[in-house]
Formats: sequence, structure tokens, C-alpha cells
Amino acid sequence: MSSLPAPPHAQEVFGDALPLAERYTTFLAGPGVERGLIGPREASRLWERHVLNCAVLTELVPDSAVVIDIGSGAGLPGVVLAIMRTDLSVTLLEPLLRRTVFLQECVDLLGLPNVVVRRARAEEVAGEYAADIVTARAVAPLTRLAGWALPLLRPDGELLALKGERAAAELEEARLVLEKFGVRAAEVVHVGRGKVDPPTTVVRAVAGTAPSKGRSGSRRGGRRRGGAHGRKR
Repeated sequence: MSSLPAPPHAQEVFGDALPLAERYTTFLAGPGVERGLIGPREASRLWERHVLNCAVLTELVPDSAVVIDIGSGAGLPGVVLAIMRTDLSVTLLEPLLRRTVFLQECVDLLGLPNVVVRRARAEEVAGEYAADIVTARAVAPLTRLAGWALPLLRPDGELLALKGERAAAELEEARLVLEKFGVRAAEVVHVGRGKVDPPTTVVRAVAGTAPSKGRSGSRRGGRRRGGAHGRKR
């Protein structure tokens, strides 16, 4: 497997974790492409378009957080967050078997003790988890994603959905859904200024202190390392 060297500015983003990030990116460019988790045209721009784009999300993730990456696919952003932040407890939630096999191989290859891979959809595990952060990238429009992600959060936990240029429009379209699920604040934020170009666009939604009547699932138990949904590359 040939290596995929990191661009010079990747050192600033990853610091001491850069060698591990390089191993992961090379794995994406090899088996990731071969198994259809990454498109062939994406291989040459994995660092800029995908890995670094996800890495700067750590600016929004608090210390020692329990993170669930739903519809984890090839591990973006879940694996990247785990590489950068060993203080995080990350669950990669993915419903498709071939993707969970790939994710487990990634975790084993990189030796990530802070990661659990679980094969499940978010709606199947609603009520089992009380995560600090739920992440999602290229999973679904916010109107649908909210219903999968928000039941996995503790009160005041946050959904961080990586989005593109329609982020603001998606947020407006999802206002009623977010209200139904008890979200107390939601906004579009940009992270990674000066590190990635363009900065990464994120819809950030903060769960309320108690679920609304329309919310599916309960908040049983304390913080656990949790699970997810969705379709990604």
C-alpha cells in the first residue's frame, strides 16, 4: 500500500498525531477506495476535502467527551477525532456490515483504544445512550438527521453536523423538527479558520434539559459509549 503524504499544514492541525493520521489516510486511499467507501476521484484530495475538514471539528468538542459518530461510513469524522484526541470516547455507529468491518480494521490498524465500532441504526439504540456529542457527515438532511441524532444526547449535549453551502437553508427547514425534539439553541458555525480553506461548516444544535413529548426514546442510564445511523461514503 503506497503512502499518501500529508500537506505541510497538516502538521499544524494534527501535531504529534500526524503519523497516525497519515496511516489512516493511506488506508482510506487503498482499501477504502477498493471497497467503495471512498470514491476513486476523492483519493487525491483526501487530506484537504475530507481528513483535515473533519479534524478541525475538534475545536467544538469538549475535553473527555463521549462522542457518537452516526452513519460513520469510512470513519469521517469519528476516526479522525479519535486520532487527534485520545481523551475522547468515540463510538462509530454504522448499519452496514461491510462498513463496520472496514471501521474495525481501521481501529485495529491504528491501535485506537478509545474507539468502539457498533453495527446499528440510531433509531434502534435511542434511549441507550447519553452522549456529550453526536457527529454526522454526509448522512442525511437535517430534517431527518435530527430525529436520529438528538435522542442519543444527554441534556445539553450537542449535535455537530458537518454540512456544505446549504447549511443555513437546512437549519431553517429543520426549525420545527428541532423544536419538536427539545433543541434549545441551533446555529451554523465555521471552524478551522486559518487551518483549512474553506473553513468547515457545522450545524450545531444543543439538546434541551428534557426531551419534549414528541421525542423518541428515553434517557436511561448515565454516559455510555454509544452508537449510530445513516449512510456515508
